[in-house]
Amino acid sequence: MFLVFFIGRGYNIRHFSTALKRAKMKQKIVLATGNKGKVKEMADVLSDFGFEVVAQTDLGIDSPEETGLTFVENAILKARYAAEKSGLPAIADDSGLVVDALNGAPGLYSARYAGVDGEQADAKNREKLLAELANVPTEQRKAKFVSTIVLLQHPTDPSPIIAQGECHGMIAFEEKGDNGFGYDSLFFSPETGCTFAELETVDKKKISHRARALAMLKTKLGA
Repeated sequence: MFLVFFIGRGYNIRHFSTALKRAKMKQKIVLATGNKGKVKEMADVLSDFGFEVVAQTDLGIDSPEETGLTFVENAILKARYAAEKSGLPAIADDSGLVVDALNGAPGLYSARYAGVDGEQADAKNREKLLAELANVPTEQRKAKFVSTIVLLQHPTDPSPIIAQGECHGMIAFEEKGDNGFGYDSLFFSPETGCTFAELETVDKKKISHRARALAMLKTKLGA
């Protein structure tokens, strides 16, 4: 309880993480997800700054309704909810695919673009995206993956740490590759000369939007 109170008094979380490292202590921080992969990704970054990442589902915390109009707003909303429910510092991310020709869609609704849940969701989302871009020429198929990460010291933190990463590319005319998930088989990266689904996972993680957001988070925590 002392550590949470200490942060809540407005101390800079960067200074606090330095104090934790010097004292060889670990402060728990709740991650607004139940995704074990994301927990590991965050833990790999935050452990260097004296934090122990705990998934909100491990604390019996559900997810709030995502009513924000931007990735930043949704990430803040999720982090604030987790901080309120847990009494701990919290971190959350929101991400999606932004396509220029579709005025930013699927955007915030990337995971539920086709309105389908379950195992068929990804395939149906890709199917809808291809249909929406059926008559759009190559030069107008620009797109980007966006990942926004927000870290709050406490629910009313007025100055959250915000880190955003982007990966630019274009939407292919057909699916290619068997690796990855979501829109990976349609997202062509000029940087690699192939779709994300054609990349090995280890290579994708080096250049992905989430990897870039995590790198920015690490830089800001170490500043």
